[in-house]
Amino acid sequence: MARLGLLDGLRVTLQNLTRRSVTRQYPDEKPALPPRSRGVIALLEENCTSCMLCARECPDWCIYIDSHKEVVPAVEEGAKDRSHNVLDRFAIDFALCMYCGICIEVCPFDALFWSPEFEYAELDIRDLVHEKDRLREWMWTVPAPPPLDVHSAPAKELAAARKAIEPPPLAAEPTAGPTTEPTVRPRVTPPDGETG
Repeated sequence: MARLGLLDGLRVTLQNLTRRSVTRQYPDEKPALPPRSRGVIALLEENCTSCMLCARECPDWCIYIDSHKEVVPAVEEGAKDRSHNVLDRFAIDFALCMYCGICIEVCPFDALFWSPEFEYAELDIRDLVHEKDRLREWMWTVPAPPPLDVHSAPAKELAAARKAIEPPPLAAEPTAGPTTEPTVRPRVTPPDGETG
């Protein structure tokens, strides 16, 4: 009796061995991620002012920022020279990061974003410290934010970009008047005995 059970199990196994697999696994087919999924943190370097808010608020202390001040000469006569921070190094240690998103929330200049990129595994843990060049590459994978309302006006930046791309409308020739004749409504009289 035990042999029959074993043969039945082998028969089922051999039948399914020749069929195509139903499950599609990750390396062969990429998963469909939600558009705002938390993959990796991306950096828009032009917006970063080296204010250090992200590094101070990070509970894991995994953000490293180095910067220096540069003096910009005054444009007008009698004005003071200005100084601004120049970003030298911006690195995130993803071996320490717990993906809480506090750094993205506290950035007042919108320099940090969530990217849906998730394929950044390394063989050595020391290689999980990603510098600003790699963080900048991930910036191009950040999706546009969804509109707050379907019927809301487009963002000012998008409207300005579309206006700059679209050619100006051609000037229409003036017309002498309306092209259609106005319609005349028939006069409605109330039935007998009623006053209106």
